[in-house]
Amino acid sequence: MAGRLHQASSACFSSLLPRLSLSRQSISPLSLDFRRFSSCAKLPLASSSSGSFSTRAWRGDLPFSTKELEFATEEDLKFQSPLKIVEYPDPILRAKNKRINTFDDNLEKLVAEMFDVMYKTDGIGLSAPQVGVNVQLMVFNSAGEPGEGEEMVLINPVIYKASKRITTFNEGCLSFPGIYADVERPATIKVDARDVTGAKFKINLSGLSARVFQHEFDHLKGILFFDRMATDVLETIRADLKVLEEKYEQRTGKQRPESIESYLGTRQVAGFPQV
Repeated sequence: MAGRLHQASSACFSSLLPRLSLSRQSISPLSLDFRRFSSCAKLPLASSSSGSFSTRAWRGDLPFSTKELEFATEEDLKFQSPLKIVEYPDPILRAKNKRINTFDDNLEKLVAEMFDVMYKTDGIGLSAPQVGVNVQLMVFNSAGEPGEGEEMVLINPVIYKASKRITTFNEGCLSFPGIYADVERPATIKVDARDVTGAKFKINLSGLSARVFQHEFDHLKGILFFDRMATDVLETIRADLKVLEEKYEQRTGKQRPESIESYLGTRQVAGFPQV
């Protein structure tokens, strides 16, 4: 997840855990060992500690089908260093994110720089559209510190099973600085993806890792965390969203592309498939 994670009343995580998109130290892109990235293909699948899984693939009630997604071109994968966080309501956050089928030095550099900006901005997860690159790529490290935990790279990810058990956490997002509110998500998920070398792998995620992944996965589908909030929860951050919209207009000189004032309420992305 890009942003911060705080403990909800039912949470099993300490509020002192790393925050979503986190670290106190910066890293040099050149210091990253990409063999660690491909190692996630070899991770054993963790068993679900509780809850049962849906037998259907879950795509988060996407605003568009994965079949509609084109493959990214060389131009799509271009980026400018240093990477900067894209803030709401920039239309980049709602744009389609293309699948990746080119696994080269440029992709490795993008991954390295995403980790770099993630750590520098106090995060434990980050999606490519949040740095202005509309492709199906996310990185995260639940430990929140370079050199600690497991640095994960997931390319073209798909959730193919989600637990029935739903948990609520107070989430934040780097693209929504200073805004936090409760979001419901499945407690455990199963994922198909590719690593930075293009190798396919499957992984089971639960707890903090599942929460971070799902937040970032939503970004890859053009879904923002307030889309998953209950109406009463959304009301608690409405004023803060309006402030970000006003800042966008002041910063860019453009009219805001979307407004919470015309928002029709919680979108039908909060539901999850049941067996």
